[in-house]
Formats: sequence, structure tokens, C-alpha cells
Amino acid sequence: MRLPRRAATATAAALTALALLLTGCSASSGSAATVSGASAGKASPGKPLIVFAAASLQGSFDALAKSFQKANPEYPVAPIRYDGSQALATQIVGGASVDVIAFADQQSLGPVTKAGLAGKDTSFASNTLRIAVPPGNPKGIRDLSDLTRPGLKVVICAPQVPCGTATQTLLSNAGVQLTPASEETNVTSVVTRVENGEADAGLVYATDVAASGGKLDGITPAGAGKVVNSYPIAVANKAPSPKAAHAFVSFVLSSAGQRILARFGFGKP
Repeated sequence: MRLPRRAATATAAALTALALLLTGCSASSGSAATVSGASAGKASPGKPLIVFAAASLQGSFDALAKSFQKANPEYPVAPIRYDGSQALATQIVGGASVDVIAFADQQSLGPVTKAGLAGKDTSFASNTLRIAVPPGNPKGIRDLSDLTRPGLKVVICAPQVPCGTATQTLLSNAGVQLTPASEETNVTSVVTRVENGEADAGLVYATDVAASGGKLDGITPAGAGKVVNSYPIAVANKAPSPKAAHAFVSFVLSSAGQRILARFGFGKP
């Protein structure tokens, strides 16, 4: 039976209103469920933690970051920026955003502290130098004086970076005058050149030899135990994620963090 035009129009309007009402209820229910679910779940992660660390810390800090993030999923860690401590200090003073600063010696942290960009630092590890040579020590190097042999290619860190400062002190204490084939801006470059056969020997940290996986042999030079690098760590005064930064520093200083550092060859603070 065909309805009169007026009745048909009224019926269509009623059906449309009912559909809109049902849609609104559904949307409201969905929104409520979403809010309820969000409030019931864990807090979403904050900004990734930004860590600047000396090149010699790469293996250990990658492991520390992984363990820290597993224990603290609310604090994601951005890929750590590794370089010579002096280069990192220049970036920070120049305005680079950073939460945690971990350098290879106290002197390198000086410009950052002087600029008022770092809080109180704490020593968290120590390191000493080794003469790095290819496996089997083909040149028969025994001590620092052997590095002065004619024709021997030796690479060291530049004096401005922590490994270079320690190298100069070690050589001076031994009374050895060395003319290197090159002076690198970070210890990783020294390691790479010896591993690749571009140098016969280089002065690196004990931890670099340990981390080489057999690609390097290490010789402990006389007096190495008297030239010790103490590694400071600090939270940046303008840290974008201060809670995460303090939590990370606490983890590095904890017994769990210290075990990881020891596993990579670092000494106690």
C-alpha cells in the first residue's frame, strides 16, 4: 500500500533522526572506551633520552642503554651520539640538545661546566692506555721506546682529546719523543687505522683492545697504571627529559650498570 506523500516524508524524517541518534551513541561509546582504555593502560613514553658519550664508551653504553630501556620502558633512549669528548663539548656549548653527558676525562667537561650547561658530575669508570698492534704483534713491539723505530707507522689521538692528553702524559713520563704518522680526533679512529693495516701500532684504551674481538693485541706500556682516565657523567642543566636523565645516570652508577662497564674492561671509578 502506498503511503500519502506527507506520511512518507514524515516517516523518512523519523528514520533519519533515529539513524543519527544511533550513530551518535555509537561514537560516544567508542570515545568513552578509548579514553577508558588510555587511562587504564601505561603512560605513553616521553621524549627519547639524548645521550652524548665519548667514543671509547660506545660498546658499553649501547649495552647500558639496552638494559636501562628494558627496565624502564617509559624512558626510550635515542641513538647515542659518540665522538671525541672535546668535539661533543663544542656541540653542547654551541647549543646542541642533550640530556646526559658522559666524557672520557674531567678536563673535557670543563667548557660545558664553565658555560653553566652541566650539573654536578660523578665519576663512573676509569681506563688506562695500551699499545694496540695487529694480532701476533708482527713488529715485535714491547714498549713505548719501540714506537720510535724508523719506518714504523704509529697513530695516536690528538692532544686536545682525552686519549691524546693521556698519551702525551704517558710519553712524557717515559721520556719518549714520538713523531706519529697521524693524530686522530677520537680513539675509535686510531683503533680503525690499526685494524685496517694503515698503521703498525697505536695508543688506545684497554677497553678498545678488549672490544676488538681479537682484531688487536694489546701491550701494557710501563707507567700505564699511573696515567688513569676518570670518566665523569652529568645531567645537562637544560635537559629536555630531566627525569629520564637522572634515572639513566642512577642506572650507570648502580651495581647493574657497573657490572656492564666491568664486562667491557672499564675499571672502578
